[in-house]
Amino acid sequence: MEPLFEIEIERPTANSRDVTGLIFRQLRAAILDGRLPAGVRLPPTRQAAVMFGVSRNTAVEVYDRLGTEGLVSGRQGSGTRVEALRRRPDDEPSAGTDVSQDARLNPFWLSRDVTESLGFWRNPSDGRAEVPAVDLRPALVDSRLFPHATFRTISSGRLREFERAPPRPQSPQGYQGSFRLRDAITRHIAVTRAVACRPQEVLVTAGAQQAFDILARSLVRPGETVVAIEDPGYPPMRVAFAAAGARLVPVPVDQEGLIVEQLPSDAGVICLCPSHQFPLGASMTMARRRALLEFAHRHGAVVIEDDYDGEFRYDGNPLEALHAADRHDLVFYVGTFSKSMLPALRLGFVVAPAWALPAMIAVKNCLDWHCPSWVQAGVAEFIAAGHLTRHVRRMRNVYRGRRQFLMKALTQNFGRWLSPIPSSYGMHLAAIAKPGVDCDLLAQALARRNIRIHSLRRFYFGQPIENGLIFGYGAADQQQLEQGLVALHDELGSL
Repeated sequence: MEPLFEIEIERPTANSRDVTGLIFRQLRAAILDGRLPAGVRLPPTRQAAVMFGVSRNTAVEVYDRLGTEGLVSGRQGSGTRVEALRRRPDDEPSAGTDVSQDARLNPFWLSRDVTESLGFWRNPSDGRAEVPAVDLRPALVDSRLFPHATFRTISSGRLREFERAPPRPQSPQGYQGSFRLRDAITRHIAVTRAVACRPQEVLVTAGAQQAFDILARSLVRPGETVVAIEDPGYPPMRVAFAAAGARLVPVPVDQEGLIVEQLPSDAGVICLCPSHQFPLGASMTMARRRALLEFAHRHGAVVIEDDYDGEFRYDGNPLEALHAADRHDLVFYVGTFSKSMLPALRLGFVVAPAWALPAMIAVKNCLDWHCPSWVQAGVAEFIAAGHLTRHVRRMRNVYRGRRQFLMKALTQNFGRWLSPIPSSYGMHLAAIAKPGVDCDLLAQALARRNIRIHSLRRFYFGQPIENGLIFGYGAADQQQLEQGLVALHDELGSL
């Protein structure tokens, strides 16, 4: 296939004395400034001669000069292609340049708290980009165990449907997601989380993060609305509310969940993870749940329930979602397929009270109209055909085994340094450090050994009151867990 070549080239005039140099300098400049990026194939010399208004011999000479400078290379059968440029010293920004201070930018997005919160998955102690040998960060899943072949077959079938009957070219205004997907979601969460709702109450989002953004834009009045957040909590969630202009108030948590008695009386929005608090892992007790809903009703507040991994329960009786106890249309239930399926799907949902949906749908339509239709169709059938239930059941057993191994190892071998917090849900465990253990330094030391783990300190919004480590076992199998624990033991032993 002949390449597209849309670079404007000044053609030589009849009396030009340096035809080769004229064409060479223009192509060289286009390569150096990135208009002809690495890997692009230049036109064959016969075609180039016509395009540039020169002889074929001149085109060959131009390509030879570019090749001599290492800007292009040619191989028999593959043509002449642009080579990757080596970074030069003068390409680096000068030491005194601080592009982050440009007055044209909104300083909110450059503040340290925002960049660190949205950089939640980065490990600040090590700039290396390679895949970790052991990844103990929380909220990750083992994508290796997902039934990719099944989902690929389902998705291919839905794409063939779109070929036969393409979606109508109509305005998506008011669209809140595929009805088939919303119907499948209601059936799934009714059984797994005791959330009883209709498809009309569900808004499909691009993951939980977009759900938080939509809720923040819909519920927050800039400079007025007080939003209570768990502390420690999930850093990316609070950025959405801060960006909307909310006044954030951190509220501590203990072994029974968020401490309701410490909620500010003027809180308009309360954000929490009641089933499996992130990151400490506590499940909110029934007494606290009743007190929270009573507080919200009495003060005219709403509650945002982040049920990020509620499907993965291991011990005890099932714990219903907080939404199931809501009698006054106060709870917004946020779910995601990033934990139960794949993060790459970027698909989540909100079950919302009827009074809030029109505003939320308008916000969603403003952001991106709707999530990709073929992804929604594929996930809808994956759920309806029972594949999600089977996958969750399988992963419960896998994660249960890893959790038991991790808890046993921490209890038996790390008692001098760490006290693990029991938890019945999820894909991670928290462990509180004993006095004298610096978990930030531990995380940095392990990063140098290509082992990723988060210290508890990075989850706090206010002043940290606990020191500890968060052990994610979603992405690490038992062999990797053992490797990470051996390295951790080495580092602790050298304290």
